[in-house]
Amino acid sequence: MVTVIDTTKPEKAKLRHPEKAHKPDSEITKKPDWIRVKAPVSKGYRETRNIVQANNLVTVCEEAGCPNIGECWDKKHATFMIMGEICTRACAFCNVMTGKPNALDQSEPENVAKAVVEMGLKHVVITSVDRDDLDDGGAEHFAQVIGAIRKASPETTIEILTPDFLRKDGALEVVVAAKPDVFNHNLETVASNYLTVRPGARYFHSMRLLQRVKELDPTIFTKSGIMVGLGETRNEVLQLMDDFRVADVDFLTIGQYLQPTRKHHRVVSYVTPDEFKSYETNAYAKGFLMVSASPLTRSSHHAGDDFAKLKAARDAKNAK
Repeated sequence: MVTVIDTTKPEKAKLRHPEKAHKPDSEITKKPDWIRVKAPVSKGYRETRNIVQANNLVTVCEEAGCPNIGECWDKKHATFMIMGEICTRACAFCNVMTGKPNALDQSEPENVAKAVVEMGLKHVVITSVDRDDLDDGGAEHFAQVIGAIRKASPETTIEILTPDFLRKDGALEVVVAAKPDVFNHNLETVASNYLTVRPGARYFHSMRLLQRVKELDPTIFTKSGIMVGLGETRNEVLQLMDDFRVADVDFLTIGQYLQPTRKHHRVVSYVTPDEFKSYETNAYAKGFLMVSASPLTRSSHHAGDDFAKLKAARDAKNAK
């Protein structure tokens, strides 16, 4: 037997979250019985993964460690994450890599459109990292992706999940002019948590962004979501619902926060299914067209089916 010793100095591994490296570890608590997902091993999952890789695409399903990836990819549902996999923000809850992003891939709009056709998607969700380094925050790139999908697959409905375009004058107008079917921007948590959970964002700017979409184009559905279990109170969640209704948001999602690593914000509490049901009941009473509230609810989970329900709910409301 021959033992080979590599004496070359390995390149230092790039930290996924360099801004969190100095933080003390926080305890990852055991998940309750009601939070269980299947391992992604199905044939459909592998086929979706192959299409994503063949087109050199990034998905938030992988980058953010979504617990529903096995279920969604088995059905050939994937949320494409454009403008790279490196984010300029450093939110305390998020597992997407942070740092200095690369230049935009000019072939990405066509590659995304090609994947939409190959997967036969009737409804597609497009999200992105924050790109504070770009003058328009990536608004024109969003518009190009929407346009490429419209050209390649005219029958596919398009849902976008955007950054907040903070201090990017005119950016929102560019995206709205591209006419996505659903404009989603997640507030993620209640106002009192912003300094610790989402320090690079501003609660009322994000709320105003959603309101402005409706002012620019009332035909576009607006959507937003939050995580619970980050230390918020019930009254704060109910107040957030009221703020959303003032902004005329159509669709609300509420899911359980799950801690990605020991360096991320800790899970303060696991919200029970009964509490989620109570939030759903209250949200419908406040006038939302659609509400999805459960421990494993995520912004893009069942997005296609939910879009059909959303249209039906608006039609029924208008009929009255």
